[in-house]
Amino acid sequence: MRKQYLHLSAYPCDTCTGPVIAGSLAVRESEISKETDIRQLGAICLSCGHRQGNVIESARARHLLPVEWDSAGAVRVCQTSADFVEVLSRAERL
Repeated sequence: MRKQYLHLSAYPCDTCTGPVIAGSLAVRESEISKETDIRQLGAICLSCGHRQGNVIESARARHLLPVEWDSAGAVRVCQTSADFVEVLSRAERL
């Protein structure tokens, strides 16, 4: 019963004090096992786009509860990017 979990946290940006969202994926072999194969997905400020890796003051970080993440059912990034480009090109024509 191997399951993958998405972890999200939010903290203020060093540059603009906007919200930085950071994510990671981890795998559990069973309900009571520790998480293994932890992969950092990265962090980005939603306001200015600064890619901040670390929280300066860990007390200010807010951690959301882990969510079971089925990567087989996830939307592929390249598909999303292609859709985004198509929408932008339509907007330019108007």
